[in-house]
Amino acid sequence: MSDPQLPPAAMYIAGAWHTADETFPVHNPADGTLLAELPVARPEDLDLALAATADGFATWRRTQPWERSRVLRRIADGIRAQAERFALIMTLDQGKPLAQSMGEVLASADQFDWYADEARRVYGRTVEGRDAGTRIFVSREPVGPVAAFATWNFPALLGVRKIAPALAAGCSVVLMAPAEAPLCSLLIAEIAHEAGLPAGALNVVSGDGPMISRHLIASDVIRKVSLTGSVPVGAELLRLAADGIKSVSMELGGHAPVLVFADADAERAGRLCARTKFRNAGQVCISPSRFLVHEDVAEAFTEAFVAETREISLGDGRDPATDMGPLTTARRLAGVHALVEDAVANGATVLAGGGPADLPGGHFYLPTVLSGVDDDMRVMAEEPFGPVAPISTFKTFEEAVTRANATPFGLAGFVFTEDLTTAFRAAEELETGMVGVNEMTIATAEAPFGGVKQSGFGREGGTEGVQDYTIAKYVNLRLRSA
Repeated sequence: MSDPQLPPAAMYIAGAWHTADETFPVHNPADGTLLAELPVARPEDLDLALAATADGFATWRRTQPWERSRVLRRIADGIRAQAERFALIMTLDQGKPLAQSMGEVLASADQFDWYADEARRVYGRTVEGRDAGTRIFVSREPVGPVAAFATWNFPALLGVRKIAPALAAGCSVVLMAPAEAPLCSLLIAEIAHEAGLPAGALNVVSGDGPMISRHLIASDVIRKVSLTGSVPVGAELLRLAADGIKSVSMELGGHAPVLVFADADAERAGRLCARTKFRNAGQVCISPSRFLVHEDVAEAFTEAFVAETREISLGDGRDPATDMGPLTTARRLAGVHALVEDAVANGATVLAGGGPADLPGGHFYLPTVLSGVDDDMRVMAEEPFGPVAPISTFKTFEEAVTRANATPFGLAGFVFTEDLTTAFRAAEELETGMVGVNEMTIATAEAPFGGVKQSGFGREGGTEGVQDYTIAKYVNLRLRSA
């Protein structure tokens, strides 16, 4: 397989590519090879990006919605036209298998497609006045320039979930490319440039994350902050945004419970849960991560789950035979193994995996299944963000829901049952922003994505996604007396 043409090893500011004296390396997590050296933004680079996004906003907000729609559609078409190149760059950059990279690339195109339509449907309303001479109007205006921060596990989609609705609303964006997997952010900028997006409407910077976030958020230019990342990072950006009274959206960590009730098809649920759990090596914010199974079907579920796990092939994501690639960073590898070691030390049993894989060069961890876990173990309380699946049992509906809700996270939850009453009750009582019932592929452009509690607030996707980048303006008009 030939190497793809990488995007420019530069920042994208004001419609042009910019380098810097200092750089940082980007490595392939499967074999450690050097892919690129990207610039570390200096304060003056960030000031240039802020000036560009201010100018871009002045232009883009006045671009008519139908024209904004056409540009977004061209970006979607451009992503699809370069899907094979895009997917291979993603696999080199982040490590996931090519088929999963292709799925993410096409999902990114879907976001631009969806918001190309939503750009024309940012509706206001009229309100009846209290007398014959009063007219009341409410319009939706773009909130202003956006500072967007997205993490590395979905290096295209997470940034696009911010860029597409922001542009649809008429906002401009400064995106910080995630240092662990930055190349996809640059490729998005390249495609947007080719699609005719005006200079400054999208800017992409790279380098020292804490410095970049502090500098951007402190600027009076930025009027909204959007983050997909961890709870600690979210808390820090909230503090920074509070100083400037800036609008904020947060999509933070998750620890998704899976409730498998006694009437579920336990074998089907076990195999589906295993396939979903180990997608992207478990590095998914809505990945199922706590499996609470009714004691009557626990044996059948666990046997199916373990059998499916043992069929997973580890390797370089460029190999079509690979089902699961490496973890993206050495830090993630160590973190996952620490959770497994803690569980085993406190009485859990390893049914599959249990440690780093004996593969050269990369951050590979065996897909791991644990039984005999209890809720006091770290793996049941901390977001694993890796290929480890703890299975526990329950006796009653009330126990299952109580335990499912007993974490500070509330992003997604999953339910397996054939009973409609159980399905509705569980979906309503789970303290999460999203629920999948007998289904685990729930993220889609046309539906709102987001959480509650420490998993954040605001929504990406659906009609709700574009609303988060607008403000309501109210006008009260007094007619001239007849």
